[in-house]
Amino acid sequence: MVPKERVVGALDGTGHGCVITQPVPELTKGMVLVKVRASLISPGTELNGAKAARKEGKTDPGTPKPFGYQNAGEVVAVHESVKDFQPGDRVACMGGGYAQHSDYAVVPKNLCCRLPDNVSFEEGAFAHLAITSLWALRRAEPVLGEYALIVGLGLVGQMAGCMAKLAGCYVMGWDMVPFRCDVARRTGFDATTIVGQEDAEAKAKAFTAGNGFDFAVMAFGGDGTKALESVSKVMMLSPDTHRMGRISLVGGLKTQCQWGAGLGNLDLRCSARTGPGYHDDPWERGDVEYPPVFMRWTTQSHLKLALRWMSEGKLDVKSLTSHRLPLADIDVAVSAHIDAPDKTMGTVLVMPHRD
Repeated sequence: MVPKERVVGALDGTGHGCVITQPVPELTKGMVLVKVRASLISPGTELNGAKAARKEGKTDPGTPKPFGYQNAGEVVAVHESVKDFQPGDRVACMGGGYAQHSDYAVVPKNLCCRLPDNVSFEEGAFAHLAITSLWALRRAEPVLGEYALIVGLGLVGQMAGCMAKLAGCYVMGWDMVPFRCDVARRTGFDATTIVGQEDAEAKAKAFTAGNGFDFAVMAFGGDGTKALESVSKVMMLSPDTHRMGRISLVGGLKTQCQWGAGLGNLDLRCSARTGPGYHDDPWERGDVEYPPVFMRWTTQSHLKLALRWMSEGKLDVKSLTSHRLPLADIDVAVSAHIDAPDKTMGTVLVMPHRD
């Protein structure tokens, strides 16, 4: 039975979470209706506006706006044009405006992926950020045996570091929060540095045996100008005194730098979203395909790979889950990320289904 209404997590104008009711979106061409079991909060992208509203002391709640872009559940119905899925399939879903914090979601078929039998809904809810991390790492082009630096040990940085290990690299993580460094070491990073409390340059030199890092991934939001200056100092140094290596800049990071000779021979690479396909509406709905022979890695093939790694125990997202709360407690979850970021990592929201 296709429901007519759904409950959705939203953010109001004061920066607080709430739950609202709205009609279930129409099941149009290329779309899949999913009974959501769990969703995951992305504390950077999703909560920036809420953080600003609280900081500014706004008091007008206005009209709450639904948010979220990653969840997992069971297929309830598909449009007649969809042949890839059928009711009862367990799926991970992604996409802004689609895979929200809601008990039902209507998602384009190419933004859905079947869950392996041994991957839970709560693990599957990490899919969007997992492949954001994967794409950021691809942009850095890791090579077996290289030294990797991950700056910013939130969810994206944590998973990028794990994937760099899978690629055969030696990985150090940087963050200002000791809790995040502790999580990184538990999940397999070779070393970490608490920025501001430890000598980052000295530790980097010792870790890389004096060679400097081959590549870095900078995975945090806000102004990264000073961070880029610090990262540049620990990259490879050529005999002619030029810094070398690749630096992948992820998501909402902003930075100013002197280009050209000011960067030596460093290669700055922007990383946007999850790989080819995302935000191409015809591709998302299956109206067009990218031939694999020309484009091996798309958002869809990234989803399959990330879920395969979870299934094989190579990508441990359970260890990144610090909070598990019902959707009704969404404001508790939002407040935890804003007020106690030094104790909060991944927050899974569990949907209110009784069956």
